[in-house]
Amino acid sequence: MRRFRDSLTTRGAAFLASGIVLVLAGLALGQHDLSRIGTALGALPILSGLLGRRHDLDLVVDREAQPSRVTIDQPAVVQMTLSNPSTTRSPMLFAEEHLDYSLGDRPRFVLPSLAAGGSTHVEYAVRAHARGAHRLGPLGVRVQDPFGLTLRHASVSTHDELLVLPRVVALADGRALGRGLGSEGSVPHRVALHGEDDQSIREYRDGDDLRRIHWPATARTGELMVRQEDRPAKRRAVVLLDTRAQAHGGKGPSGSLEWAVTMAASALAHLLEMGFAVHLLTPDGESESGVREDTDLDRGLETLARTVHSEDKGIGSLLHAASAATAQGGLVVAIVGAVDDDASRALASLRQPGGPGLAFVINAASFGGRTATPTAASSGAPGAAPGGDVGPPATTASLAGAGWSVLSVDPQLGVADAWAAAAGSRSLVGAR
Repeated sequence: MRRFRDSLTTRGAAFLASGIVLVLAGLALGQHDLSRIGTALGALPILSGLLGRRHDLDLVVDREAQPSRVTIDQPAVVQMTLSNPSTTRSPMLFAEEHLDYSLGDRPRFVLPSLAAGGSTHVEYAVRAHARGAHRLGPLGVRVQDPFGLTLRHASVSTHDELLVLPRVVALADGRALGRGLGSEGSVPHRVALHGEDDQSIREYRDGDDLRRIHWPATARTGELMVRQEDRPAKRRAVVLLDTRAQAHGGKGPSGSLEWAVTMAASALAHLLEMGFAVHLLTPDGESESGVREDTDLDRGLETLARTVHSEDKGIGSLLHAASAATAQGGLVVAIVGAVDDDASRALASLRQPGGPGLAFVINAASFGGRTATPTAASSGAPGAAPGGDVGPPATTASLAGAGWSVLSVDPQLGVADAWAAAAGSRSLVGAR
């Protein structure tokens, strides 16, 4: 009974109510003709509903988004093929595609009557305003009887997704980073000292591993000289992203998690372009280790597109994975929130002696709409980068004291400006 009541349109409900009133009035007044008219009016919506249920509303929907991966605000076209698998002709249908709200308004269209085994094609455009894996579907359909008295609803449960990648902001090189290849700079010259095999020697450059200094050549030339492999090795870089809910503030595109994801994506793309071998580390609740590691741009951006707040279980597993990745030195980029003293010390230890470390500490309170509290580290702590206040003291003081370049992150600080301030604040030497 309830399903029938819900299927009535305003016109159908008026017909049914009028029919009941006329039947009762006819019985009360002894006017049988009035009762007959009321019976006809009341029966018409019921018969229309029964006739409408003769048609099978089963449809097969295939979707394909072109392109299947887009960036924020990039348009995409979704092509749909709708087929009628039944043995009878389908009625004309009103259809509405269900979409995530960030993709815009739901497209509505009329589907023509399809013969048994027939199909039709529909396409619509979407534009995503937020990153993520956005759902396309299910398709809702409804059919109305010729008199407009009843409306039947159904849903085609299949759905697909459109992956919206995070923004990638162009970043400055930064004198703290050096280059990703050991062969940068002038053409190396070759020397042989005290019976050693010939080695490739060149002048020391910012970013070279101090352990590769060639002291005999340095003494001979009076300038720092370093050994260079015949085959330049890529320098390692580790990008660490903290996604704990308690480490972030705000929601949506203006929240700190979105800022952190944009920084991670931009750093990944920038360092790969500079020739680094980059390891992106993010929490992953589905893996045994609890950490996901990506080393190429496509997979890294896909991981970041799907990144959401993780459970507040600390960042121990993330730091453990980062410790293994940074054991041989290299550049460390940490995008983190406030952590306790133990985690702060573990994080600080990721930067190996002579290696550069950049830390972007999320000031969650400022993203939540509250005023951030300045800390002592912001007034000249070693390693503090210019261009912004240093954030939560338990984290920033430990990192700054360990030689990191530290920058607090608030909503007014842009990703490119933050990177330029941190990467250009000190001339640090990285390890391969």
